[in-house]
Amino acid sequence: MSEQLLDLMTASRTGMLIAFHAERRPDKPAVISEFGSRTFSELNARCNQLVRTLRDAGLGVDDSVAMLMTNRPEFLEVFFACSRAGFRITPINWHLTGDNASYIVGNCEAKAFIADARCEVSAIEALSDNPGVEIALATGGSIAGFIDYDEALATHSGDNISDPVSGTQMLYTSGTTGRPKGVFRPREQPASTAQEMKPVTPSKPQERSATLTQSQAQTQGQSAAAYNPETDLCLCTGPAYHAAPLAFNINSPLIQGVGTVLMDKWDAEETLRLIVTHSVTHTHMVATMFHRLLALPESTRSKYDVSSMRFVLHGAAPCPVHVKQAMMDWLGPVIHEYYAATEGGGGFFIGPEEWLSKPGSVGRSPANADNRIYDDDGKELQSGEVGTIYFRAPATRFEYFKDPEKTGKSYRGDYFTLGDMGYFDEDGYLFLTGRNAETIISGGVNIYPQEIDDALLQHPAVSDCCTVGVPNEEWGEEVKSVVMLNAGFHADQPLVDELITFTREQLPAFKCPRTVDFVDDLPRLPSGKIQRRIVREPYWAGRQRQI
Repeated sequence: MSEQLLDLMTASRTGMLIAFHAERRPDKPAVISEFGSRTFSELNARCNQLVRTLRDAGLGVDDSVAMLMTNRPEFLEVFFACSRAGFRITPINWHLTGDNASYIVGNCEAKAFIADARCEVSAIEALSDNPGVEIALATGGSIAGFIDYDEALATHSGDNISDPVSGTQMLYTSGTTGRPKGVFRPREQPASTAQEMKPVTPSKPQERSATLTQSQAQTQGQSAAAYNPETDLCLCTGPAYHAAPLAFNINSPLIQGVGTVLMDKWDAEETLRLIVTHSVTHTHMVATMFHRLLALPESTRSKYDVSSMRFVLHGAAPCPVHVKQAMMDWLGPVIHEYYAATEGGGGFFIGPEEWLSKPGSVGRSPANADNRIYDDDGKELQSGEVGTIYFRAPATRFEYFKDPEKTGKSYRGDYFTLGDMGYFDEDGYLFLTGRNAETIISGGVNIYPQEIDDALLQHPAVSDCCTVGVPNEEWGEEVKSVVMLNAGFHADQPLVDELITFTREQLPAFKCPRTVDFVDDLPRLPSGKIQRRIVREPYWAGRQRQI
């Protein structure tokens, strides 16, 4: 085994991969943003300074660090500092309303809290509510009660720390009800020999897993990305605190020596401009971004030569077949897809060529995973039968932090579910049909709204849509589609009739919307997912039953 490979394994084991690349390519850009940039050497030094700052404040291995931060270089400094100091890092969704950010700071038991001045109001509230925070640092400006981040780091050496310990992360899920829940997994002890540390690189597409956990994202889905640290650059299109951008646009490229460009806010044309300006080769997107890119006028799209793109990964929400096909027609066969969970388990991954032979699928179970589909009684279903998708829990099982009840409800023996519905075809490919909580039950028949959305999105008038079940005294629920229109179309009854007729040309009548409402916008998570529950709620307001 070469000395460099052994060094790389050791760096991976102890969270020092940034230091490894800083030594070999010190001047290569690690992060580029409108709030500043860092080379690998600069990023590594700042990580070491932050580790020393937090240790001086009394933090030790397995202590928690919370950060409330937009897409800026300091986000990476905090994340990678914690990965080499044995700290547990929790990035907080800065879009949260009310006191949810404060709740997370307390719930994750943060001893350090690092906040962006752009999140000043929430940061002050969180610090005030949580006296257990030992040190609070502010970046991007001043925050009352916080120490200036740059001034704190300036008093410490940027030399590599001598005693690195691999850290962990605890992300909070958005959830459908109640408070956000932390996905907690105990810190795994590193292997003690080079043989035990030998990395496993899957050789076949069906063996690639693309879960959103840090370690599996490193060793599985990345093999398809085939990063070249000499030439490649990634574009981070989403909020860094979210599991997918964090795994695929920050952690995955950086630990392989590839820098990333941080977008402050996603915009379709700005995405194209950044790709061209920086010769971006890799990125991660969600289906909504595909819609918005394809909606750009052809004259706008043709201004940008995006031929540098070699790898576009998408997930987090279903993508209609015709939309993904249109993106392939534009960019070429460079679009890869995953379906997985922040909670871990063996996810699904499908490359472009494979998808073209199975359009609409999210792939097959990797060889090293055990994914199943059960009915409500726990019976494993055969191919073609729709049921709830279950993942076999990883060896180090996750739990929802301080919430044993929610943890228990997610498991069926050694398997857990997110509540998503789907089926395997005769070749073992998974097709998603919806989410259990969103299933429309009309006259005792289950209807999966994603199928209706996919049909409507093929109509030229429809910019985006969300289908929900609304009250019907006779049938229990009836199908309603809530639609955003493209420019040039008018919300009137003739268009309603046209859209309903359009869906009936593609789907059985019982699945088609009986009514259509028009809106200017739809509620979304920062990841781009439409919040179907929020769309549905007004139609059920004031009723004791919601189904």
